[in-house]
Amino acid sequence: MITETNAVTFRQNLGEMLNQVQHHHGSILIKQDGKPVAALVDIHLFERIRRMQARFDVLCQHIQVGYAPLPEAEGLAEIDASVAKVRTGH
Repeated sequence: MITETNAVTFRQNLGEMLNQVQHHHGSILIKQDGKPVAALVDIHLFERIRRMQARFDVLCQHIQVGYAPLPEAEGLAEIDASVAKVRTGH
């Protein structure tokens, strides 16, 4: 479950919100002036996000190296065509 709160309420209820995240595996979306600025998530989700980010960074590096010899527009067109092909199942 994702709970939304503003920064002042979050600061005033930090202990309770930490318990909610730790024991109930919820997430807290923290807003300031009505705009999302941060999130509090349990450590398991955070670690999963970190692992996914690391894998994504490696993938981006491989793509960058693989497409380096091509002009940018040509490389982007090829990537877009490949993504469209996968999405349509062809």
